Amino acid sequence: MFKKKINTENLQATEPILSDELDGVAMMRKVRELEIKSKKITTHLFTGEYHSAFKGKGMSFREVREYYAGDDVRFIDWNVSARFSQPFTKVFEEERELCIYLLVDTSASNLFGTVQSRKRDMLTEIGALLTFSAINNNDKVGVIFFSDKVEKFIPPKKGRQHALYIVRQLLSTTPVGKSTKMEEAIKFFNKATRQKSIAFLMSDFVDAVYENDLKVIGGRHDVIGLRVYDKMDMQLPEAGLLVVQDFETGNQKLIDSNDELVQYTYKKRFIEQSDWCKNYFRKAGADLLHIRTDEDYVKILQQFFIKRS
Repeated sequence: MFKKKINTENLQATEPILSDELDGVAMMRKVRELEIKSKKITTHLFTGEYHSAFKGKGMSFREVREYYAGDDVRFIDWNVSARFSQPFTKVFEEERELCIYLLVDTSASNLFGTVQSRKRDMLTEIGALLTFSAINNNDKVGVIFFSDKVEKFIPPKKGRQHALYIVRQLLSTTPVGKSTKMEEAIKFFNKATRQKSIAFLMSDFVDAVYENDLKVIGGRHDVIGLRVYDKMDMQLPEAGLLVVQDFETGNQKLIDSNDELVQYTYKKRFIEQSDWCKNYFRKAGADLLHIRTDEDYVKILQQFFIKRS
C-alpha cells in the first residue's frame, strides 16, 4: 500500500504539536475552546439534524393528557376518557439510549497538514463536535484510539464531564505506534459492544487492510467513515527537487516534483486509495464522507445528517 507524507527542505508542512507541549493551563483553555465551539455549532445547527439522523430504539409511553383537535385518534386512551367523560390521549417519547463510538486514528500519517490544520487537528474538532452532539441528545459516547494497535479505550458514558474527558484525550493522546492497522481497532470495537451501536471510523485511510472486518461490523452496526485528507495528499506542488518522507516508517526519498510522470503517479495513487475506500464501505453497507482539511466540515456533516433523516 502506497503511503506518502511530505516533509521537505523547500516546502514546510505544518509542524506537529506534541501533547507534552500543552501544559495544564493550555490544555484547559483548549478544551474549553472546543467545548464552546462544539456547543455553539450543536445548538444552532446540529440539534435537529443529529437527532433525526440517528433514531432511537423506539417509542415509550410517557403520560396521558387531554385530547386536542389534531391529535392522532389512534392514541386516545378510552379507559381514561370514559372515567373522566372527556377524551384523553396517550403521549409517547422516543427511547434514545444510543451508543456512539468514535474510532480515532492516531497514527503518524495524521500529523501531516499544509493548509489551515493538520489532519489530526480536524479529527479532534470533529470528534469533539460529535461527542457534544451525542451528549446533548442524551446518548452515550465511547472512544477507541488506534494506530497499529488499540492505544486507548474509553467506555461509553453520558454527561458533560465525560465529554470533557474525551476532548482532553483527543487533544493529548500520544500513540506508541506510528503505523496503522485499522483492522485491530475494528475487531476490538466488535468485541467491546454487544448492542447495535453507531460507529464513526475517523482516519485518513491510508491503510487498506480492513475490508473484511468492515463488512462484519457493517452488518451489525451503523458505520460512518470520515476520511480526512490534505490538499497535498492529492497533488504535489511543482517545487523542484523535494525530500519526501513517510511519517509512519521514516523512509525518505528524493523526487523531482516538476516531473510530469511523478505528478501523474502521485495523483493516480491518491485516486486509487479513494476508490478502494469507497468500494470497501459500499460493500459493507456503510456510509463514507470525504473531508479535506481546508473544507468546512460542519456543512459536510450537516448535509449528511439531513440526507440521512
